[in-house]
Amino acid sequence: MNRQLPSREQSLKLLIEHNCSNYVINHCIAVTNLALDIAEKLQFKGLKIDLQLVEAGAMLHDLGRSETHTVNHSLAGVQIAQKIGLPVSVINIIKRHVGAGITSEEAELLGWPKDNYIPQTLEEKVVCYADKLINHDRVESVEVEIAKLQKQGMFEAAKRVTKLHEEIIGLIGE
Repeated sequence: MNRQLPSREQSLKLLIEHNCSNYVINHCIAVTNLALDIAEKLQFKGLKIDLQLVEAGAMLHDLGRSETHTVNHSLAGVQIAQKIGLPVSVINIIKRHVGAGITSEEAELLGWPKDNYIPQTLEEKVVCYADKLINHDRVESVEVEIAKLQKQGMFEAAKRVTKLHEEIIGLIGE
């Protein structure tokens, strides 16, 4: 894939080739549609955002679910993406989309390699945020996601989702 961003069709083909379920594929498509909608609103507000990167990253964010449905799917996705030669920008979206980011302390507890798992770029944040708002393949309110995380005792993740929501909504101006 000579380090170019894959198109939506190429991304879909990669998900199918790596045996992602229809459930995962439909989720990725829903996340992509929402992420692009958010990205276009940000672009309209004058922010510089790479729509192609948002599309590729959103389509492939759950590539690792072809191997596991645990939180480790992001690491599995990174390994697959590196093996097939995806651009670093897409790999970083895959790496940083879980739980509105994973702190270095949480990563250490999970036994993950030392790295930065918190979304940094606007594209990473938009895909991560869209992923939090899609339950299966339907949009749900951020409040539902936050309540779910709190109910699971994941209070830090709930705070990160809240912070990400406030940042994105602040940028859009809604």
